[in-house]
Amino acid sequence: MINNWITLYFLLTTTFSFCYTCSLAQTRYSGKGLATRSEVLATNAMVATSQPLATQTALDVLKNGGNAMDAAIAANALLGLVEPTGNGIGGDIFAIIWDAESQQLYGFNGSGRSPQNLTFDWWKENGYNSIPGSGALAVSAPGCVDGWYSLNERFGTKPMAELLQPAINYAREGFPVTEVIAFLWQGYCRSLQKYDNFRELYMPDGHAPRKGDIFKNPDLAHTLELIARGGRDAFYKGKIARTIAKTVQREGGFLTTSDLAAHSSQWVEPVSTNYRGYDVYELPPNGQGVAVLQMLNILEGYDLPSMGFGSPDYLHLLIEAKKLAYEDRATYYADPDFKDIPLEELISKNYAEDRRKLINPEKAAREYAPGALDSASSTIYLTVADLQGNMVSLIQSNYSGMGGGIVPDGLGFSLQNRGTSFSLQPGRFNTYAPGKRPFHTIIPGFVTKDGKPFMSFGLMGGSMQPQGHTQVLVNIIDFGMNFQEAGDALRIRHNGSSSPTGSKMTDGGVVTVEGGLEHDVILELIKKGHRIGYSLRGYGGYQAIGVDQKNGVYYGASESRKDGQAAGF
Repeated sequence: MINNWITLYFLLTTTFSFCYTCSLAQTRYSGKGLATRSEVLATNAMVATSQPLATQTALDVLKNGGNAMDAAIAANALLGLVEPTGNGIGGDIFAIIWDAESQQLYGFNGSGRSPQNLTFDWWKENGYNSIPGSGALAVSAPGCVDGWYSLNERFGTKPMAELLQPAINYAREGFPVTEVIAFLWQGYCRSLQKYDNFRELYMPDGHAPRKGDIFKNPDLAHTLELIARGGRDAFYKGKIARTIAKTVQREGGFLTTSDLAAHSSQWVEPVSTNYRGYDVYELPPNGQGVAVLQMLNILEGYDLPSMGFGSPDYLHLLIEAKKLAYEDRATYYADPDFKDIPLEELISKNYAEDRRKLINPEKAAREYAPGALDSASSTIYLTVADLQGNMVSLIQSNYSGMGGGIVPDGLGFSLQNRGTSFSLQPGRFNTYAPGKRPFHTIIPGFVTKDGKPFMSFGLMGGSMQPQGHTQVLVNIIDFGMNFQEAGDALRIRHNGSSSPTGSKMTDGGVVTVEGGLEHDVILELIKKGHRIGYSLRGYGGYQAIGVDQKNGVYYGASESRKDGQAAGF
């Protein structure tokens, strides 16, 4: 039975939201979804980031002879300053690179590990059932800086000192804080201002910067200068490392200079599935990209175009496919150095066919069990393409927006709280262990068609990321949207699946929807047994570069939910 108050709530709130969205930007309706701007077209190069100053910095690098990798690193360095609500040198980094010379894709995992002297037994002896979401106990070794140098050494052409200089200049001279970032900044400060160093750095004059305020970070400028002069070892073995370790330990954590000195990144082979003729690539665990491939494999068995974008039948299947994939995500995704992950089975078409049979097209499942497989046991996204055809899909994060609140003395950045993603339940793939990489949410994406680049893309937003990747790809491949429309189109988000930390879904979870979804669609979803919620936020932030191989044109897209910009020349 449909509750009358739920029906009335959605009749009111979705109408309000649609009007609110239209008031933010002039919209046009394509028959497939709302788009607030056109794609950006260029032939020489294209950049799409979540902050315009970073986009312009990357373009400057490209115009001055740098390649896509050089531009991506320079943009990422600046984003750590201008968008501290999502990333910074206290976080981790992942990338997928298309190398035009070799005509191949390369995967990069730059995630850090847990402290060696913090044991599983310590957590239990001190009464912890889960790892805190903030504070020093959630800190793992940051992989960003080593990632920059590893990526630059293999694919870059410009010296790192040159690529870091724009971020150094903006940090010292200041920049105006943009609207969405200012809003998020204020929210994180409410919860993290209890940490003295965080409050001192990120709340000048006693409050978070507001839209248009000029924010300066001379401490970060000095830190980046040390890195520019001394290389990655200046961060992992020098004064910076000693300051990080000292601050973390003073705040009750365990990270040491030995943990930092031992950090290393890893080149990995991207994994893929073919979805209706398009090869979709993600990175293997410890990230969650495999969930995208699993969801697509399940959805491939249905005629989605005949159902139509935004239809209750399509959305029901999307939600159920997500539930199935996320049960496996909770069970099998973890650091492959500690567990043999049944990767080939997870992304096989036969496995997807078996899982698809569990879906009732008329009724939402309250819970699914993970597949029985054989086995030994808030973020920024940017993408760059250059004249030579090189493309970089790069994502970098502090995990919970501005991290866990621990700011090393005088260094100008916050440390990530990625350690909170470990499980403290014994015997799980993602159970905490010393020197282990935690389950990771940040995933870069890439698509090829007939062996050539079709699209470099990503979407920020924690557990929303595989859901967002899947919705964007279905929008393009099944519903015929262009790259911009596919990102601007309304999204849904299912919350409540089982988690790699050990929590279990038994109530079906909640589906949150954006304004603009038709009322009869919401009612049909409720009839199928879905619990519906409503939110203006939480649907990720998408950037993409598409490639027209025939005409030699790049198509840039940067969605309207963020402050971002796509630009080319």
